[in-house]
Amino acid sequence: MRAATGIWRWRHNPLRRTTDLVEAWVALTAAVLLCVAVPLAGWAAVVSADASLQRSVRVQHQERVATVARVVRTADTPAGERAAELAGEQRLRPAVVADWAAPDGSRRTGTVTTDRAHAHPGDTFPLYTDRSGRAVTPPMAAGTARAHALIAGLTVALLVGLLVEAARRVVVQRLVRRRYARLDRAWAQAGPDWGRTGTGS
Repeated sequence: MRAATGIWRWRHNPLRRTTDLVEAWVALTAAVLLCVAVPLAGWAAVVSADASLQRSVRVQHQERVATVARVVRTADTPAGERAAELAGEQRLRPAVVADWAAPDGSRRTGTVTTDRAHAHPGDTFPLYTDRSGRAVTPPMAAGTARAHALIAGLTVALLVGLLVEAARRVVVQRLVRRRYARLDRAWAQAGPDWGRTGTGS
């Protein structure tokens, strides 16, 4: 609103400089972009990210099979490749040696993590496997995918808003430099005669 007021104010002002009018138009353009382009960019990012993530959710639910695992014993120190896979999760969830049924009906045994704070032999817990029976992480929930899409949209909107504001500041800074350069040139021309008019010198 201030930008529109500034344009109107400078229309017939005898003190108006070209840079003043350009600066007002730049401010108005930035305001319009912040009100229109930023929400549109965020919305487009949400729609695109949500569509992609929902496809991943559907694929994960198709490829991952829910089963029930039974604790065989605790696994205090996992070894080998499984230890590397569980390194990050083990800090938050205990690792156990468990057995479960693969989709083809065969029995599998391996080291997995469980949500149970205290797992004892014979306890059961839900587990997801791939089609070959290997333990995998649970599929992403549709609500989680939507939340990630919303975060992506907000991030894009914020970045676009920062880009618009940065561009406005760069343009205004150049206009101010040009304005001061012209003022310096005008002062250089008038400065030597300043205060001497009518003195006969």
